Amino acid sequence: MNPLLSAEQAVLGSVLLDPGQLAHLDWLAPDHFYRPIHQALFAALRKLRTENHPAVATGERVPLSWVTDAVAEASHHVRGLTAVYPHILISACPRPEHAPVYGRMVLEGAIHRSVTAHAIRLHQAARADALQGQVEGALHHADVLAGVLEDLAHRWGSEPRPAAPATPPPTAPVAPPPVRAEQVAEDEQILLAVLAEQPKAMDEVVDWLRPGDFADPAHGQLYRCLGALHHRGEPIDRITVLWEAQRRGLLANGTLTAEQLTAICDGVGAGSAEWLGEQIMRSSVARTAAASARAIRALAENETLAPGRLISHALHALGPLDDVRARWQTANGAPAPHPPPTEGSPTAQVHAALARSTARPAARPSECPGSASTPSAARPPSRAHG
Repeated sequence: MNPLLSAEQAVLGSVLLDPGQLAHLDWLAPDHFYRPIHQALFAALRKLRTENHPAVATGERVPLSWVTDAVAEASHHVRGLTAVYPHILISACPRPEHAPVYGRMVLEGAIHRSVTAHAIRLHQAARADALQGQVEGALHHADVLAGVLEDLAHRWGSEPRPAAPATPPPTAPVAPPPVRAEQVAEDEQILLAVLAEQPKAMDEVVDWLRPGDFADPAHGQLYRCLGALHHRGEPIDRITVLWEAQRRGLLANGTLTAEQLTAICDGVGAGSAEWLGEQIMRSSVARTAAASARAIRALAENETLAPGRLISHALHALGPLDDVRARWQTANGAPAPHPPPTEGSPTAQVHAALARSTARPAARPSECPGSASTPSAARPPSRAHG
Protein backbone atom coordinates (compact mmCIF):
# COMPACT_ATOMS: atom_id res chain seq x y z
CA MET A 1 0.00 0.00 0.00
CA ASN A 2 1.26 3.45 -0.94
CA PRO A 3 1.95 5.41 2.29
CA LEU A 4 0.58 8.65 0.83
CA LEU A 5 -2.62 6.97 -0.34
CA SER A 6 -3.03 5.42 3.12
CA ALA A 7 -2.59 8.84 4.75
CA GLU A 8 -5.19 10.44 2.46
CA GLN A 9 -7.66 7.68 3.21
CA ALA A 10 -6.98 7.94 6.95
CA VAL A 11 -7.61 11.71 6.97
CA LEU A 12 -10.94 11.34 5.20
CA GLY A 13 -11.89 8.35 7.31
CA SER A 14 -11.19 10.27 10.52
CA VAL A 15 -13.38 13.19 9.42
CA LEU A 16 -16.17 10.86 8.35
CA LEU A 17 -16.00 9.21 11.78
CA ASP A 18 -15.58 12.45 13.71
CA PRO A 19 -16.63 15.70 11.94
CA GLY A 20 -15.03 17.66 14.78
CA GLN A 21 -11.61 16.74 13.41
CA LEU A 22 -12.12 19.34 10.67
CA ALA A 23 -11.47 22.02 13.29
CA HIS A 24 -7.90 20.69 13.55
CA LEU A 25 -7.37 20.61 9.76
CA ASP A 26 -8.00 24.21 8.73
CA TRP A 27 -4.47 24.36 7.30
CA LEU A 28 -5.16 21.42 4.96
CA ALA A 29 -6.69 22.24 1.56
CA PRO A 30 -8.49 19.95 -0.93
CA ASP A 31 -5.76 20.41 -3.53
CA HIS A 32 -3.22 18.99 -1.09
CA PHE A 33 -4.72 15.57 -1.83
CA TYR A 34 -3.30 13.62 -4.76
CA ARG A 35 -6.39 11.67 -5.87
CA PRO A 36 -9.22 13.75 -7.41
CA ILE A 37 -11.85 11.72 -5.52
CA HIS A 38 -10.12 12.57 -2.25
CA GLN A 39 -9.95 16.25 -3.22
CA ALA A 40 -13.67 16.30 -3.96
CA LEU A 41 -14.59 14.47 -0.75
CA PHE A 42 -12.50 16.73 1.48
CA ALA A 43 -13.93 19.83 -0.22
CA ALA A 44 -17.45 18.43 0.28
CA LEU A 45 -16.83 17.75 3.98
CA ARG A 46 -15.51 21.27 4.48
CA LYS A 47 -18.55 22.70 2.70
CA LEU A 48 -20.94 20.70 4.89
CA ARG A 49 -19.15 22.00 7.95
CA THR A 50 -19.41 25.60 6.72
CA GLU A 51 -23.14 25.10 6.14
CA ASN A 52 -23.55 23.83 9.74
CA HIS A 53 -24.48 20.28 8.90
CA PRO A 54 -26.31 18.58 11.83
CA ALA A 55 -23.39 16.19 12.28
CA VAL A 56 -21.13 19.15 13.11
CA ALA A 57 -23.66 21.05 15.16
CA THR A 58 -24.59 18.23 17.55
CA GLY A 59 -21.10 16.93 18.28
CA GLU A 60 -22.71 13.68 19.46
CA ARG A 61 -23.76 10.63 17.45
CA VAL A 62 -22.68 11.04 13.83
CA PRO A 63 -25.74 10.58 11.58
CA LEU A 64 -25.51 8.52 8.41
CA SER A 65 -26.53 11.66 6.49
CA TRP A 66 -23.02 13.05 7.17
CA VAL A 67 -21.64 10.35 4.86
CA THR A 68 -24.42 10.32 2.28
CA ASP A 69 -24.52 14.12 1.99
CA ALA A 70 -20.73 14.24 1.56
CA VAL A 71 -20.93 11.65 -1.25
CA ALA A 72 -23.77 13.53 -2.91
CA GLU A 73 -21.89 16.86 -2.78
CA ALA A 74 -18.59 15.37 -3.99
CA SER A 75 -20.35 13.56 -6.85
CA HIS A 76 -21.20 16.95 -8.37
CA HIS A 77 -17.48 17.51 -8.98
CA VAL A 78 -15.99 14.08 -9.64
CA ARG A 79 -17.10 10.87 -11.32
CA GLY A 80 -16.70 7.32 -10.06
CA LEU A 81 -17.47 7.92 -6.39
CA THR A 82 -19.69 5.15 -4.99
CA ALA A 83 -21.60 4.92 -1.71
CA VAL A 84 -19.28 2.09 -0.63
CA TYR A 85 -16.04 4.06 -0.82
CA PRO A 86 -16.61 6.22 2.30
CA HIS A 87 -16.92 3.05 4.37
CA ILE A 88 -13.61 1.85 2.91
CA LEU A 89 -12.12 5.16 4.09
CA ILE A 90 -13.58 4.69 7.54
CA SER A 91 -12.06 1.22 7.75
CA ALA A 92 -8.69 2.66 6.68
CA CYS A 93 -8.53 5.03 9.66
CA PRO A 94 -6.81 3.49 12.72
CA ARG A 95 -7.51 6.39 15.11
CA PRO A 96 -9.73 9.38 14.24
CA GLU A 97 -7.99 11.56 16.84
CA HIS A 98 -4.76 11.25 14.85
CA ALA A 99 -6.25 13.22 11.95
CA PRO A 100 -3.72 16.12 12.27
CA VAL A 101 -0.84 13.65 11.93
CA TYR A 102 -2.42 12.01 8.89
CA GLY A 103 -3.07 15.47 7.46
CA ARG A 104 0.55 16.42 7.96
CA MET A 105 1.53 13.39 5.89
CA VAL A 106 -0.84 14.52 3.13
CA LEU A 107 0.63 18.02 3.26
CA GLU A 108 4.14 16.57 3.05
CA GLY A 109 3.26 14.73 -0.16
CA ALA A 110 1.66 17.89 -1.55
CA ILE A 111 4.80 19.91 -0.82
CA HIS A 112 7.00 17.48 -2.73
CA ARG A 113 4.59 17.43 -5.68
CA SER A 114 4.20 21.22 -5.74
CA VAL A 115 7.95 21.89 -5.65
CA THR A 116 8.49 19.30 -8.39
CA ALA A 117 5.81 20.84 -10.62
CA HIS A 118 7.13 24.41 -10.23
CA ALA A 119 10.73 23.25 -10.80
CA ILE A 120 9.61 21.64 -14.07
CA ARG A 121 7.90 24.87 -15.12
CA LEU A 122 11.02 26.88 -14.31
CA HIS A 123 13.18 24.49 -16.33
CA GLN A 124 10.82 24.69 -19.31
CA ALA A 125 10.76 28.49 -19.16
CA ALA A 126 14.56 28.63 -18.90
CA ARG A 127 15.01 26.40 -21.94
CA ALA A 128 12.51 28.48 -23.90
CA ASP A 129 14.33 31.69 -22.94
CA ALA A 130 17.65 30.13 -23.92
CA LEU A 131 16.26 29.37 -27.38
CA GLN A 132 14.95 32.91 -27.81
CA GLY A 133 17.79 34.78 -26.11
CA GLN A 134 15.42 36.09 -23.42
CA VAL A 135 15.31 36.05 -19.61
CA GLU A 136 11.84 37.27 -18.63
CA GLY A 137 10.10 33.89 -18.55
CA ALA A 138 12.78 32.23 -16.43
CA LEU A 139 12.90 35.10 -13.95
CA HIS A 140 9.11 35.18 -13.64
CA HIS A 141 8.89 31.46 -12.90
CA ALA A 142 11.80 31.75 -10.46
CA ASP A 143 9.83 34.42 -8.57
CA VAL A 144 6.75 32.20 -8.58
CA LEU A 145 8.77 29.25 -7.25
CA ALA A 146 10.33 31.39 -4.51
CA GLY A 147 6.87 32.59 -3.49
CA VAL A 148 5.52 29.02 -3.45
CA LEU A 149 8.43 27.88 -1.27
CA GLU A 150 7.76 30.70 1.20
CA ASP A 151 4.05 29.89 1.36
CA LEU A 152 4.74 26.16 1.81
CA ALA A 153 7.20 26.93 4.60
CA HIS A 154 4.51 28.89 6.47
CA ARG A 155 1.99 26.10 5.97
CA TRP A 156 4.49 23.58 7.25
CA GLY A 157 5.23 25.74 10.27
CA SER A 158 8.87 26.57 9.51
CA GLU A 159 10.88 29.61 8.48
CA PRO A 160 11.80 29.91 4.76
CA ARG A 161 15.58 30.05 5.25
CA PRO A 162 18.08 28.86 2.60
CA ALA A 163 20.33 26.02 3.75
CA ALA A 164 22.85 24.02 1.74
CA PRO A 165 22.29 20.25 1.66
CA ALA A 166 25.02 18.07 3.16
CA THR A 167 25.27 16.25 -0.17
CA PRO A 168 24.31 18.43 -3.15
CA PRO A 169 22.15 16.64 -5.74
CA PRO A 170 24.16 15.52 -8.79
CA THR A 171 23.62 17.88 -11.71
CA ALA A 172 25.46 18.11 -15.01
CA PRO A 173 26.47 21.50 -16.47
CA VAL A 174 23.71 23.06 -18.55
CA ALA A 175 24.80 23.95 -22.07
CA PRO A 176 22.98 26.32 -24.43
CA PRO A 177 20.49 24.65 -26.79
CA PRO A 178 22.28 23.40 -29.94
CA VAL A 179 20.48 25.95 -32.13
CA ARG A 180 21.86 28.75 -29.94
CA ALA A 181 25.24 27.34 -28.94
CA GLU A 182 27.01 28.64 -32.03
CA GLN A 183 25.64 32.17 -31.58
CA VAL A 184 26.54 32.20 -27.87
CA ALA A 185 30.09 31.01 -28.62
CA GLU A 186 30.46 33.68 -31.31
CA ASP A 187 29.30 36.45 -28.97
CA GLU A 188 31.81 35.31 -26.35
CA GLN A 189 34.70 35.21 -28.84
CA ILE A 190 33.86 38.65 -30.22
CA LEU A 191 33.61 40.15 -26.73
CA LEU A 192 37.02 38.73 -25.78
CA ALA A 193 38.50 40.10 -29.00
CA VAL A 194 37.01 43.54 -28.25
CA LEU A 195 38.45 43.51 -24.72
CA ALA A 196 41.88 42.42 -25.98
CA GLU A 197 41.94 45.11 -28.65
CA GLN A 198 40.28 47.85 -26.58
CA PRO A 199 41.40 47.30 -22.94
CA LYS A 200 39.45 50.33 -21.72
CA ALA A 201 36.26 48.53 -22.73
CA MET A 202 36.74 46.35 -19.63
CA ASP A 203 35.30 49.23 -17.62
CA GLU A 204 31.95 48.67 -19.36
CA VAL A 205 31.52 45.07 -18.17
CA VAL A 206 33.89 44.36 -15.29
CA ASP A 207 31.39 45.35 -12.59
CA TRP A 208 28.77 42.76 -13.54
CA LEU A 209 30.16 40.15 -15.96
CA ARG A 210 31.87 37.13 -14.35
CA PRO A 211 33.90 34.24 -15.81
CA GLY A 212 31.13 31.83 -14.85
CA ASP A 213 28.73 33.67 -17.16
CA PHE A 214 30.54 32.29 -20.21
CA ALA A 215 29.09 29.09 -21.62
CA ASP A 216 32.54 27.93 -22.74
CA PRO A 217 34.78 27.42 -19.67
CA ALA A 218 37.86 28.28 -21.78
CA HIS A 219 36.32 31.62 -22.68
CA GLY A 220 35.55 32.23 -19.02
CA GLN A 221 39.16 31.56 -18.03
CA LEU A 222 40.43 33.88 -20.76
CA TYR A 223 38.10 36.59 -19.47
CA ARG A 224 39.54 35.96 -16.00
CA CYS A 225 43.03 36.59 -17.38
CA LEU A 226 41.89 39.84 -18.99
CA GLY A 227 40.23 40.89 -15.74
CA ALA A 228 43.37 40.18 -13.73
CA LEU A 229 45.52 42.28 -16.03
CA HIS A 230 42.93 45.08 -15.93
CA HIS A 231 42.75 44.93 -12.14
CA ARG A 232 46.54 45.24 -11.80
CA GLY A 233 46.67 48.06 -14.33
CA GLU A 234 48.98 46.12 -16.63
CA PRO A 235 48.92 46.43 -20.43
CA ILE A 236 46.67 44.05 -22.32
CA ASP A 237 47.74 42.48 -25.62
CA ARG A 238 48.29 39.04 -27.10
CA ILE A 239 51.61 38.50 -25.32
CA THR A 240 50.56 39.67 -21.85
CA VAL A 241 47.37 37.61 -22.01
CA LEU A 242 49.34 34.53 -23.10
CA TRP A 243 51.75 35.03 -20.19
CA GLU A 244 48.89 35.42 -17.71
CA ALA A 245 47.28 32.24 -19.02
CA GLN A 246 50.55 30.37 -18.57
CA ARG A 247 50.97 31.67 -15.00
CA ARG A 248 47.51 30.37 -14.17
CA GLY A 249 48.30 26.92 -15.55
CA LEU A 250 45.69 27.15 -18.28
CA LEU A 251 48.11 26.06 -21.00
CA ALA A 252 49.55 23.20 -18.96
CA ASN A 253 46.17 21.68 -18.04
CA GLY A 254 44.76 22.02 -21.56
CA THR A 255 42.06 24.55 -20.74
CA LEU A 256 43.49 26.88 -23.40
CA THR A 257 45.99 26.48 -26.18
CA ALA A 258 48.29 29.16 -27.47
CA GLU A 259 46.59 28.87 -30.88
CA GLN A 260 43.14 29.44 -29.38
CA LEU A 261 44.33 32.46 -27.45
CA THR A 262 46.14 33.96 -30.41
CA ALA A 263 43.13 33.47 -32.71
CA ILE A 264 40.86 35.32 -30.28
CA CYS A 265 43.27 38.15 -29.43
CA ASP A 266 44.12 38.72 -33.10
CA GLY A 267 40.47 38.54 -34.15
CA VAL A 268 38.41 41.47 -35.32
CA GLY A 269 37.38 43.27 -32.13
CA ALA A 270 34.46 45.20 -33.53
CA GLY A 271 31.37 45.84 -31.50
CA SER A 272 30.13 47.20 -28.18
CA ALA A 273 31.54 45.40 -25.15
CA GLU A 274 28.50 46.37 -23.09
CA TRP A 275 26.02 45.04 -25.65
CA LEU A 276 27.96 41.81 -26.14
CA GLY A 277 28.25 41.39 -22.39
CA GLU A 278 24.49 41.72 -22.04
CA GLN A 279 23.95 38.97 -24.62
CA ILE A 280 26.27 36.71 -22.63
CA MET A 281 24.39 37.59 -19.46
CA ARG A 282 21.08 36.61 -21.08
CA SER A 283 22.47 33.19 -21.84
CA SER A 284 23.92 32.94 -18.33
CA VAL A 285 20.58 33.75 -16.69
CA ALA A 286 18.78 31.08 -18.71
CA ARG A 287 21.46 28.45 -18.06
CA THR A 288 21.59 29.21 -14.35
CA ALA A 289 17.80 29.06 -14.07
CA ALA A 290 17.80 25.67 -15.80
CA ALA A 291 20.54 24.39 -13.47
CA SER A 292 18.66 25.62 -10.38
CA ALA A 293 15.45 24.01 -11.63
CA ARG A 294 17.16 20.66 -12.17
CA ALA A 295 18.74 20.76 -8.71
CA ILE A 296 15.39 21.61 -7.06
CA ARG A 297 13.57 18.87 -8.95
CA ALA A 298 16.18 16.33 -7.82
CA LEU A 299 15.62 17.46 -4.22
CA ALA A 300 11.83 17.31 -4.51
CA GLU A 301 11.91 13.80 -5.96
CA ASN A 302 13.87 12.57 -2.93
CA GLU A 303 11.05 11.13 -0.80
CA THR A 304 13.34 10.77 2.22
CA LEU A 305 13.82 14.54 2.47
CA ALA A 306 11.64 16.19 5.11
CA PRO A 307 9.57 19.16 3.82
CA GLY A 308 11.36 21.73 5.99
CA ARG A 309 14.73 20.64 4.66
CA LEU A 310 13.39 20.38 1.10
CA ILE A 311 12.17 23.99 1.23
CA SER A 312 15.44 25.26 2.75
CA HIS A 313 17.58 23.36 0.23
CA ALA A 314 15.40 24.53 -2.68
CA LEU A 315 15.76 28.16 -1.60
CA HIS A 316 19.52 27.62 -1.42
CA ALA A 317 19.46 26.19 -4.97
CA LEU A 318 17.87 29.44 -6.16
CA GLY A 319 20.82 31.40 -4.73
CA PRO A 320 23.04 31.26 -7.85
CA LEU A 321 20.13 32.51 -9.95
CA ASP A 322 19.56 35.40 -7.53
CA ASP A 323 23.22 36.38 -7.95
CA VAL A 324 23.07 36.26 -11.76
CA ARG A 325 19.77 38.14 -11.74
CA ALA A 326 21.23 40.94 -9.60
CA ARG A 327 24.13 41.37 -12.01
CA TRP A 328 21.76 41.22 -14.96
CA GLN A 329 19.73 44.04 -13.44
CA THR A 330 22.94 46.03 -12.95
CA ALA A 331 23.88 45.44 -16.58
CA ASN A 332 20.63 46.75 -18.06
CA GLY A 333 19.82 49.26 -15.32
CA ALA A 334 16.39 47.80 -14.54
CA PRO A 335 15.18 47.36 -10.94
CA ALA A 336 14.87 43.82 -9.68
CA PRO A 337 11.25 42.61 -9.64
CA HIS A 338 9.61 41.79 -6.34
CA PRO A 339 8.40 38.23 -5.80
CA PRO A 340 4.61 37.82 -5.89
CA PRO A 341 3.00 38.23 -2.45
CA THR A 342 2.19 35.08 -0.54
CA GLU A 343 -0.35 34.54 2.18
CA GLY A 344 1.13 33.57 5.50
CA SER A 345 -0.66 31.10 7.73
CA PRO A 346 -2.18 32.23 11.04
CA THR A 347 -0.38 31.10 14.14
CA ALA A 348 -3.10 28.57 14.94
CA GLN A 349 -2.69 27.00 11.52
CA VAL A 350 1.06 26.81 11.94
CA HIS A 351 0.59 24.93 15.20
CA ALA A 352 -1.92 22.66 13.51
CA ALA A 353 0.47 21.98 10.65
CA LEU A 354 3.06 20.84 13.15
CA ALA A 355 0.54 18.13 14.04
CA ARG A 356 1.64 17.50 17.61
CA SER A 357 -1.44 15.40 18.30
CA THR A 358 -3.10 15.16 21.68
CA ALA A 359 -5.34 12.35 22.81
CA ARG A 360 -9.03 12.88 22.24
CA PRO A 361 -11.87 10.45 23.03
CA ALA A 362 -12.25 7.98 20.19
CA ALA A 363 -15.67 7.52 18.63
CA ARG A 364 -17.54 4.55 20.02
CA PRO A 365 -18.37 1.81 17.51
CA SER A 366 -22.08 2.40 18.03
CA GLU A 367 -21.65 6.04 17.08
CA CYS A 368 -19.89 5.38 13.78
CA PRO A 369 -21.95 5.46 10.58
CA GLY A 370 -22.10 2.28 8.58
CA SER A 371 -20.70 -1.05 9.66
CA ALA A 372 -17.10 0.08 10.22
CA SER A 373 -15.84 0.24 13.81
CA THR A 374 -12.75 1.64 15.47
CA PRO A 375 -10.14 -0.70 16.99
CA SER A 376 -11.05 -1.76 20.50
CA ALA A 377 -7.45 -1.99 21.75
CA ALA A 378 -6.41 1.26 23.33
CA ARG A 379 -3.10 2.57 22.05
CA PRO A 380 -1.18 5.69 23.11
CA PRO A 381 -1.48 8.58 20.67
CA SER A 382 1.42 8.86 18.25
CA ARG A 383 3.44 12.01 17.69
CA ALA A 384 4.89 13.21 14.44
CA HIS A 385 8.32 14.73 14.53
CA GLY A 386 8.85 17.39 11.90
